[in-house]
Amino acid sequence: MAGRSKTPYHLIGRRLARHQEELRSRGTNLWEDLHTNYVGKWISPTLAHVARVRTALVEGMTRYLVEQGLVNLERVQLSLVTDPLAHEVERLTEIPYRDGVYVATHSMIYAKILALWNPLLKGVFVDSPNLRLELPGERQRGRYLLDFSQLDVELRRPHQPDQEAYFHRTREVAEILREELQLALEFFSHMLRAGWQRVQATAEDSLHALGVVLEELPEKLPVFYLDDALQRWAKAEVEAALGEESPSQAFFVVGLLRENYDLVYPYLRPDGSRRPLATIPSRDIFNYDLVVRGCRRDGGRSPAVEVLSGGLREWIPQAIVARLVDQGIIPEPPVFVGGHLENLHRLGGYGPFLSLVCAARDGLLAPFPATFGAGIGIERLLWAILRGDQVRTIEDVTFFGKNPDSRHLFLF
Repeated sequence: MAGRSKTPYHLIGRRLARHQEELRSRGTNLWEDLHTNYVGKWISPTLAHVARVRTALVEGMTRYLVEQGLVNLERVQLSLVTDPLAHEVERLTEIPYRDGVYVATHSMIYAKILALWNPLLKGVFVDSPNLRLELPGERQRGRYLLDFSQLDVELRRPHQPDQEAYFHRTREVAEILREELQLALEFFSHMLRAGWQRVQATAEDSLHALGVVLEELPEKLPVFYLDDALQRWAKAEVEAALGEESPSQAFFVVGLLRENYDLVYPYLRPDGSRRPLATIPSRDIFNYDLVVRGCRRDGGRSPAVEVLSGGLREWIPQAIVARLVDQGIIPEPPVFVGGHLENLHRLGGYGPFLSLVCAARDGLLAPFPATFGAGIGIERLLWAILRGDQVRTIEDVTFFGKNPDSRHLFLF
């Protein structure tokens, strides 16, 4: 180990030593810290019941995806490019290796869509890695984890309107997209119901022990448009307020202006001009959040929270590039000369991806796949349905959860 004195473990050891000294100064010690924050939870009946519910929930949803003909995709944990995300994170996690610097996956959105270029695949799913160094908040944020599990799903849409239709038959295309949005909402409603039913069939005693119930979900979950909700409540209040109003424990909120790949239509005009994003109504934004409230056995409710986000995806190459530029993810469009990307150095890790997008535009590849999808946070969903006297924060449903506001240093 003499030659490894500068490895990360050397730095970790020094930081742990400082942590121990901080504990000593507060009159406690490392063992008490470990027992309070880890061991006590690991050996508790509560976490055993949570783990049983988690297993049934994931099994039910995964079985549904397999029965629907989707195939399992490998995890992409390192790449030159990852989802930039619409909300703030502290920084990308960088991993130098050989001649490159890779980033840890925020989500597998680009990998999922690119995999569906294969015309024989209906859809893909993956237990997607997600490492997001969220900025600490002013108050405890019970829903966030730095490192979490996501069941990530993407499916091919039944229609693939071409560029001519996108620009010149907007009414026809808009009607197609509305139909496909309903298809997406029904698919993810059924996926959640499959997980729900598996829990009810195999882990009902654990629900009882945790003091919560799962209400029967309707065949079609209620749908609320964000614009309508914002006429009555502030944005920060929408989820909880709709949770009180919804007749179902789970429901959708549609039309959230968010990620660059979530479909806005119509957006790009034939002359290259755009509709101002801030003026676009919810009914022209084809994405969705699945929101779930908790139900306690005593009849009380826990506030509703978003557990799944997804949408129909941009599929026309010009619109994909325009959204990336307009949302500040790349500084300028790609410029190709003789097959070479002249401004590759300006595009960060997006160069290879945009090369494929433009190859589809120029007819060198099949059309860029038109898809819809979503990612459902497993820990977030568990926290939403299990909150009560025993489960309070999202860390309570994990063995190794890392909420950014709970500790300065995570020991496992």
